This record gives sequence, C-alpha cells and structure tokens, in this order.
Amino acid sequence: MSLAESASVIDGAFQDIPIINLSRATSPDESERKALAYQIRDACMNVGFFYVKNHGIPPEYIDNILKVNKEYFNLPTEEKLKLNHKTVANFKGYTPLLDANIEPGNRGDLHEGFQIGWEELKAKADDEKRANDGAMAGANVWPERPEGYREGMLKYYHAAVAVGKILFPLFALSLDLPERYFDDKTKNSAAIMNTLHYPPQTGPADDRIVGIGAHTECCFTILWQQPGVQALQVLNSKKQWIEAPPIDGTLVINLGDQFTRWTNDIFKSTVHRAVNRNGVDRYSIPLFFGTDYDVNIEPIASCVSAERPARYGPVLAGEYVNQRLKEMYY
Repeated sequence: MSLAESASVIDGAFQDIPIINLSRATSPDESERKALAYQIRDACMNVGFFYVKNHGIPPEYIDNILKVNKEYFNLPTEEKLKLNHKTVANFKGYTPLLDANIEPGNRGDLHEGFQIGWEELKAKADDEKRANDGAMAGANVWPERPEGYREGMLKYYHAAVAVGKILFPLFALSLDLPERYFDDKTKNSAAIMNTLHYPPQTGPADDRIVGIGAHTECCFTILWQQPGVQALQVLNSKKQWIEAPPIDGTLVINLGDQFTRWTNDIFKSTVHRAVNRNGVDRYSIPLFFGTDYDVNIEPIASCVSAERPARYGPVLAGEYVNQRLKEMYY
C-alpha cells in the first residue's frame, strides 16, 4: 500500500505517544535503519508526536542548561528586559511573561523564554551558517548573568541540532525517499532554540491564561521536558487532550506544519498546549528544526496520487517561518 493510500485509513484517535529507540539510527545495516524509519512513519501518521530515547545528548549538558536557566529566569525582570526580543533584531533574546498569545481568544501565554539561533561555541568572525539564517540572521545576544550561560546554552544547542541531523535521513526513508533526500535542503537549517520557564498557573480552571495555548508548530521540534512536571497535552482526533508526560532520558519530537506540507497531510501536525497546574515552576527547551530558508516546501511525489492530489502549492520556508513568528509575537 502506498503512502497516499495508507493515509486514508488513519483516524488519529491515539491514547498514548510512542517511544522510539534511536540507538540504531546510524547502523551500517540498512535494514535496521529502514525498520526504525517505519516506526517513525507509523508515529508520524497516527500521532504527529513521538518520544526518542538513546538520542545522544549528554546528561551533563541537560543538567547544566537547566541550572543556568533557573538562575537566569530568577533575575530581576528589569535586568532580563534589557534584552527584550522586541528591541533586539530578529527575534533573539528575552520574551517576557504574557508577551505571546498563540491561541485566539486567550488572554496570554504564561511563560517567559530566551531565544537563540546558530552560533559556534568558539565564535567565528564570519560564520556562514549564521549569515544564511534568513529571518533569524544576525548575532545572538547574551545576558551578563549568570556566569557560563552562553556556554551552557550552546553546548546543549549543538547536541540537539545533531539529533535533528540524525532524524532527517530517517524521515526520508519513512517517506520512501532516498536516505540523503534532505541533505541539500538542510545545509543551513533553521535551528532556533527557546528555553522556557512556566510559572505555576493558579487561576480558575477556565481562565483564558495558560502556559501556552493550543497551537501547531511551523517546523519539527525537538523538546526536552523537565522531569516530574507534567504540562504538555496533545489533541487527538476525538478532541481529547492526551498527556505527554516527561519520561527520563527522552526527548519529544513534534512534526510541525512543514512536514504536513511536505507530505500532503499524511504526516500529522498535531495541536498541543502546555498547562502547568503542578504548583511548581516548569522548564522546557524546544529546538525548532527546519529546512534552509531558501527551500521551497511542497508535497513530495510519494504523497500525491490521483485520489489524493496535492493540497498545497510551494512556499518558501523562510517566508513561512517569518510569518508564523510574527503571528505569535506581534
């Protein structure tokens, strides 16, 4: 059965989110890589989310980025606002509480964040990747405190980018494409990381202020969640909110809208939200990982048939991402 044919029997009424082991992601045995890719295909078609374990990010990188961000978000508000992203070029820097309101009808998203893009750990005077970073082009900005913030952020950032680079060939195989199909489309990938702090929500359950309102992402996301603090919820086809709890040693992968366009709606971009009613602060780290900004995104051949014609025209990745950012924050 072709991809286009198999999509017609998917109902999306999932009750849990699959966990996929990446330990054989770069196996020299092609059959093992393909078997893993088909697990990913199943998760992408039925859920649009999956966990990955054995992803390769060192635990000490996770421990350190959590430590420095707890210190950063505990700084006085006026100090954090020195790098307000609305006064710094290209969306970099600090996002205050209630600055975004991603779900129409809500009164604001109860989180604050700090956003960065590509930067080498050992800074280059002429960084080709940063120069080609489209809507996010330009240098990162860094707070004066806490000590070690830049290093902690960038060590985790590059390790998470490496996870994205491992996943793209598996996505290609899952779509019956050559394994290196995305290589020339991800030379200078849009890779934007946002460290997020969610204070506890204390208002009434029907308050229209939540951690982050119901939405989909513009590109696929690699998400670390703080252990022991449940907040992420994913919407299935029966309009039920399914919890996606933190699982030690895993990351959450969320497909996003770019893959929906690539796959002609065969891979799901699933609505999700974060609601922190645990009585404690919550931290998470999404890395938004897409194609190069100059790539046209349009349905690929394996996802189109006479019965399932292309539902999308081509769109330039950079223009699409830029528009989504403006919708969220401006």
